[in-house]
Amino acid sequence: MERRVQLVALGAAALRALADGDLAAAEAAAPVPLSPYLAGPECRAVWRIRAEQVVADPGSARWITRVVHDPERGVTVGRAGFHGPPDASGAVEVGYSTDPRYRRQGYARAALRALLAEAAAAPGVTTVRASVSPGNAASLALVLAEGFVAVGEQVDEEDGLEIVHEVAAGTRLR
Repeated sequence: MERRVQLVALGAAALRALADGDLAAAEAAAPVPLSPYLAGPECRAVWRIRAEQVVADPGSARWITRVVHDPERGVTVGRAGFHGPPDASGAVEVGYSTDPRYRRQGYARAALRALLAEAAAAPGVTTVRASVSPGNAASLALVLAEGFVAVGEQVDEEDGLEIVHEVAAGTRLR
């Protein structure tokens, strides 16, 4: 079954509350229900980065991490988005994570496909990048299935070694 998801943007107040681990305050500021996972330790660093990013660069708000909402079930199942606006070469990097309760149900694929469609429709975006830990077999399989190709490696200060994958914007949508 192909999942249908909405990528729902959060305002600065909700981002800050999630960064602080305050689920009640985040839900009060969010347009959809959130889950404890989103305010938990696995997600807080991402929300902290994004909360600071929108304060420093309000124009980046449309590009950053959002929550992944399943409108049919009325639940929020994870987070997904870009790390920021396209760089000088037209590249955007995706990031996504699914709440453990909803993994292996097609949500990461649906979120990644929504991001790929968004990148394909955005003027000036030429490349979509995904940096994946070599130990993350599920995410590696997903990006490869969606047409990404390994182009190198990098060491992320939080996540360690990552394999960098890229795909031309719009490749899978034609």
